[in-house]
Amino acid sequence: MSRKHNFVSIFVSLKSMDITYLGHSSFKIRGKLAIVVTDPFDSKTVGFKYPSVEADIVTISHDHADHNRADLVKGVKKIVTGPGEYEILGVSIIGISQFHDEEKGQKRGRNTLYVFEVDGVRAAHLGDLGHELSDEVVNQIGDIDVLMIPTGGFFTIGAKEAVEIVTKIEPYYVIPMHYKVEGINLDTFSELSPVEEFLTGSGLSVEKLSKFSIKKDEVIEDQGTKVILLERKT
Repeated sequence: MSRKHNFVSIFVSLKSMDITYLGHSSFKIRGKLAIVVTDPFDSKTVGFKYPSVEADIVTISHDHADHNRADLVKGVKKIVTGPGEYEILGVSIIGISQFHDEEKGQKRGRNTLYVFEVDGVRAAHLGDLGHELSDEVVNQIGDIDVLMIPTGGFFTIGAKEAVEIVTKIEPYYVIPMHYKVEGINLDTFSELSPVEEFLTGSGLSVEKLSKFSIKKDEVIEDQGTKVILLERKT
């Protein structure tokens, strides 16, 4: 899919979107008007503590304990739990129904991937996607600035499939999630692969950050795709 971004030279924005990694598949996305948290997790299930966080909106990709603990997020005004189109506090959210496995949900059920538009920046969170994306869904997702994608395999797509999806979507930035890390509950997640498999397989440049900030007008067309490896907030 080719990029379709159009940039106007006189457009100047003072707004930025900030992304903080809360661990596993959970992120805090801060815009000017609202904060979104994705897939908050049960600490016992995952193996490390879920950090204290406040947000206006929580999105849940599917109803498993390592993704559905909206009750752990403070100050929430709206919880989004499935497909649809939403406009909440200046944030546009599109939920697209997919599956948690390669057998159309027969093993692990459905999974919702979300496309967000926050302060002009378009981001996608693929949840626990368990299969390749069709061209139809890639077109439905559209142009993406930041892609949050699982890479650990077993429960989701692995490194190889993640690389293929990144190649299809062509985001400017990729943030890996749902991979094996120190401290994860090995009783449940021992089969996950570390993120290095995706980093090596992608061949993309990698920048390690504690927080990622992006302004729409700072994105340069045809700059190529870059991996942002975020440090987990503790």
